[in-house]
Amino acid sequence: MNTLLQTLFNGLALGSVYALIALGFSLVHKASHVVNFAHGSLLLLGGYLVTVLHEDLGFVGAVAVAAAGTAAAAMLEALVLRRLRQSGSAVPTILTIGVDILLLTELARRIGGDVLRSGDPWGAEVVSFAGITVPQTRIACLLVTLVLVGGFFAAFRWSRWGLAMRALSLDEEAAALMGVRGSRLRMSAWALAGLMATTAAVFLAAFPTPGLDRTTGHIALAAFPAAVLGGLGSVGGALLGSLVVGMAEAAAVGYQQHLDVLGGGLAEIVPYLVMVLVLMARPQGLLGSKELTRV
Repeated sequence: MNTLLQTLFNGLALGSVYALIALGFSLVHKASHVVNFAHGSLLLLGGYLVTVLHEDLGFVGAVAVAAAGTAAAAMLEALVLRRLRQSGSAVPTILTIGVDILLLTELARRIGGDVLRSGDPWGAEVVSFAGITVPQTRIACLLVTLVLVGGFFAAFRWSRWGLAMRALSLDEEAAALMGVRGSRLRMSAWALAGLMATTAAVFLAAFPTPGLDRTTGHIALAAFPAAVLGGLGSVGGALLGSLVVGMAEAAAVGYQQHLDVLGGGLAEIVPYLVMVLVLMARPQGLLGSKELTRV
């Protein structure tokens, strides 16, 4: 029973981190129809800025500056890709791979073989309840994600920005005729995705992990299947897909001794395995909608 409770909590905590990353993928795709494969390098950039700035600015100040810096970097990337919008979505998507390689290479050069600490206030403190032991960082991660995701969905559902974003994703031409400024909305979507990536990086570098290293950005590769199986472009689907992937990965780790017959390293491929199984049954994703084309 304790193993089950521990697995459930670990799955929720991991799923909350994936949700911040997957929402970034879905929001950018919804606004720009581009899959941003440079999202992992933006995540690493945000985490790196926190680690190098926290001694001078304090943890909160470093997170604020890093979030602003990552949002600005995402907006700069969007500006570069905007010149290619007329060529369709494939070319900008491929270009994000080049941006990812360049940014990851530079950050890996700066980080080297070091493991950097973010200076978070929770340290290695743990809380015990119901027979399980939970790091305070994971509780903080759940609370912060709940606030950010709740605020995002409230804004997406009831604010003028959210209404304009939904209109833009449904029919860009009609939205423009109604006065919606697509360029500004797309920039805001990229900036918000960068901000959430920095928040995710803070918790990825916190206890119980040793800290931030040059491979931390690779976690975005596990969050991408969460966005896809939820329905790429569906913000609700990104949240649901993140919880499914987080739970599946936590179960693969928690019950590893019972899954030895499947070989080691199962947890590393579980996100992709779940994605394939879901897409085989529902190609548009859990909450995605089928696209109809009139001919």
